[in-house]
Amino acid sequence: MHTEFTPKESAIVPIVAFAAKGDLSQLSVSLTQGLEAGLTINEIKEILVQLYAYAGFPRSLNALGTFMTLLAERRAQGIEDPEGPSAGPLPTDKTSLELGTANQTKLIGQPVKGPLFDFVPTIDQYLKAHLFGDIFARDVLSWKEREIATIATLANMPGVNGQLQAHYGISLNNGITAQQLNHFIALLRQACGDAVADNAATVLAAVLQ
Repeated sequence: MHTEFTPKESAIVPIVAFAAKGDLSQLSVSLTQGLEAGLTINEIKEILVQLYAYAGFPRSLNALGTFMTLLAERRAQGIEDPEGPSAGPLPTDKTSLELGTANQTKLIGQPVKGPLFDFVPTIDQYLKAHLFGDIFARDVLSWKEREIATIATLANMPGVNGQLQAHYGISLNNGITAQQLNHFIALLRQACGDAVADNAATVLAAVLQ
């Protein structure tokens, strides 16, 4: 059983943490470390696109701009980072809503319903069609990698412990072990400090009970 993330998976955590916080100076350092750990340019682009679904366009766009500047600086130094495969086309045999509904059900382990979605059906459609359809169906990152990015984002946002708890559960349903989630807490502590890590650990303890 895997008890830690791979170096590439581990590198996702500080990248997304600093992007979600808007700490662009530390983000640049973490992006460099991510490239050196083996993440491709397209994988990092995809990680920072994934971020927008949880932290918003401003954080994602600023992070992507920081990455673009870093790559230009590295090219000027003669460093050619691997581009990696681009995302393939989305399936055409289903609509985004159909694809997202299937993906969401598989990720969570059961169909998602609830009074909030009955109250505002539009947000349910957006979640299914766009987040779980258009975004999670893209093939540059695995669902495991997308969940690492998601929990690292949520751990660095105040007031979203309910969503962090839910995505810990989704992580456990998609190839991330309890031991790896404890490794995630250790990576958070190293990158973000005790306050962020302690809160994330408290939420995780409730999930693992």
